[in-house]
Amino acid sequence: MHFFFKFRFLWEKSGKNVLVEDEEWCEWEAVKLQPTVAAALLEHIQHGKVGDAQVQLKGLLKRVEDCISEHSTLNKSAQAFKEQQSELFLQEVTSQRSSLPKKGERNVLITSALPYVNNVPHLGNIVGSVLSADVFARYCRLRNWNTLYVCGTDEYGTATETKALELGITPREICDRFKQDSRRHLSLVQHLLRPLREDDDGASNKSLFLSLFLLFRIAQEIFLELHKNGYLCEEVVEQLYCNHCDRFLADRFVEGTCPFCGYEDARGDQCDLCSKLINPTELKEARCKLCKEHPVLRKSGHLFINLPKLEPAFEVWFKKKTSADEWTQTAKVITSAWLRDGLKPRCITRDLKWGTPVPLPDYKDKVFYVWFDAPIGYLSITAGYTSDWELWWKQPDQVKLYQFMAKDNVPFHAIVFPMTQLGTHSSYTTVDHLVAVEYLNYEDAKFSKSRGVGVFGNDAQDTGIPADVWRFYLMYQRPENQDTSFSWSDLQLKNNSELLNNLGNFVNRALTFLFNNFGGVVPELHILDEDKVVIAKVSAQLAHYINLMDKVRLRDSIRCILNISRIGNQYIQFHKPWELVKGTPEQKQRSASIMSLCAHVACLLAGLLQPFMPETSEALRQQLNVPVFQLTPHFAPLLRPGHQMNKPAPLFKKIEQETIDTLKKRFEGKSPSPAKMVNGHKENGVNTANTQASGDTSSNPDKLTNRVQAQGNKVRELKAAKADKATIDKEVACLLDLKKQLALALGQDLPAPPAQKRGGGQKKKK
Repeated sequence: MHFFFKFRFLWEKSGKNVLVEDEEWCEWEAVKLQPTVAAALLEHIQHGKVGDAQVQLKGLLKRVEDCISEHSTLNKSAQAFKEQQSELFLQEVTSQRSSLPKKGERNVLITSALPYVNNVPHLGNIVGSVLSADVFARYCRLRNWNTLYVCGTDEYGTATETKALELGITPREICDRFKQDSRRHLSLVQHLLRPLREDDDGASNKSLFLSLFLLFRIAQEIFLELHKNGYLCEEVVEQLYCNHCDRFLADRFVEGTCPFCGYEDARGDQCDLCSKLINPTELKEARCKLCKEHPVLRKSGHLFINLPKLEPAFEVWFKKKTSADEWTQTAKVITSAWLRDGLKPRCITRDLKWGTPVPLPDYKDKVFYVWFDAPIGYLSITAGYTSDWELWWKQPDQVKLYQFMAKDNVPFHAIVFPMTQLGTHSSYTTVDHLVAVEYLNYEDAKFSKSRGVGVFGNDAQDTGIPADVWRFYLMYQRPENQDTSFSWSDLQLKNNSELLNNLGNFVNRALTFLFNNFGGVVPELHILDEDKVVIAKVSAQLAHYINLMDKVRLRDSIRCILNISRIGNQYIQFHKPWELVKGTPEQKQRSASIMSLCAHVACLLAGLLQPFMPETSEALRQQLNVPVFQLTPHFAPLLRPGHQMNKPAPLFKKIEQETIDTLKKRFEGKSPSPAKMVNGHKENGVNTANTQASGDTSSNPDKLTNRVQAQGNKVRELKAAKADKATIDKEVACLLDLKKQLALALGQDLPAPPAQKRGGGQKKKK
């Protein structure tokens, strides 16, 4: 009873009520299960032998089942299951398409961070935003909630204009060229990114014109409301200006020599060699990326949104929104850090030609900063879907807004966009559930397109691995609370063990047995006490799945599915229906009843799989001969006795080691090219003087490892002895050089320098 009273004390101490079912479960465990297990183990240890293990196990299971059969909660689960047998519980989803929100019903609005139109997303980009949002949207539709999932492509900003100038075409042509590629790259998500159907070029052009018009109109209206309400301010800033090109140069239009490491091809926002963040005006020998001429400094007036003025209202809003614990911990921590450090006015205009024009005469040559109008794009995309878009975006009491993203996009969705909405003094739908994830790495390293490290959207389709397996594994590894890694070996293990040997094995053996022995007809179900255990276990996992999915804990939800199929496998293995079917009429009837329950479990699995693995779910539903059906929180009969199934077939295939070895080799990338000298520096960032001072320049990894350790010890000794700063700095520089040499010898990324504070955690400019 000690466990029971401790549970009750802790539960009530937390301010929560103890449910009757929870109390019954804990009381049963304390007074029945634990003594039974303890007695059986003691008896086996004192009197049993190794050869008696199977006998002891059967006895233990029998005693546990006797206890279970007396327990009221299990009887309730079985009774609830029985009461549904008189009617078909399987209800079709009324609509797979989004509808308008309806008063008094559950209305769910979902957005995911917009993918760059001219960028190929890697697996980490996909899992955090579009894939997670797609899984959750499918789940909401299975619950028959009014659901709208909004996504699109991020077409504006410096990156697009830079790429267009490099290729000698217009930004519009860049977007059109990459549009189809974006869809193909995101085929894992199987979700169209455009709000309107595009059956032909005419429809596509019409949709494009409408989307741009709506974005201009809505973004400019919101901007003018901020201007009218006094939440904008002007500041004059110094920028680089190219007289030859007759334009101000954004960060990515500037190149030059890094002021920190001397690398001659550093960008205007960051040095690719030493990884330090840079302001364009800090570059030495700065040059225009387009014409290679040297730019000059020129002043330019820009508009800023006055975040400090909006901060008091925002803090009240933030406290209210996060009080229900509906934001992920990552989102709350990042937002709180920005507030703690103090908000500053944020520039929302840029000296570019490609973007939403600023609707003020003095700023007619400027456009909005992409992170000002990109979130407003969610509204304009919705407006392209329906002229009644305000029913979604201006009814905060009727609509719940879920927004999916990686952690680097949190400040713009958690602070800038909500503050923009608050500054209009209008009743906008603001984010209720901000769902941010950490980073997904590749084999414990970083994805790198330039070095060919990792799987990108255009690669995944060509691996021979089905899209559903990709979806399953990415959700299984979803970095919800901390960084996780994609691993080929682990992908193979999860496919072969969890999908093939667990989930696929249960479904195939159950349906094949039914097809071969009962003609694919679902038999009558006669529930015995031993069946109540299975019903209760499945019911508990289903309830847990629903609870987790409601909270957008997708990674844990997928484990509930695997637990249910594992329960089914254990049920079949323990009762051995293949033996019963050959016995007496009573035994054959018992075999039929066992397989009937298995058919209900398999049908439930088809529904639970739909959000994560839609193609697998469809294949299983075709074998079961059932439509897409609603998910409910309770396990109940889904198939009538006499229901005719179709011929079953395996759902999954084994991934062979040879395949994994080939894919590992293909995506392992290439080592950095040999270093070249740049102003007395090697291009790998190693200073020649320091290299010579450190002695042997051998590229042997073992020797370099030993030298790194020795140099590290030397630095620690100097610090412990409180040597002068100049001496320590010299030896630290030598240590960093050795580490860079070691990284190159091992074919790894160069170690990043100590982080620099730049603008309170701001994301790199687009």
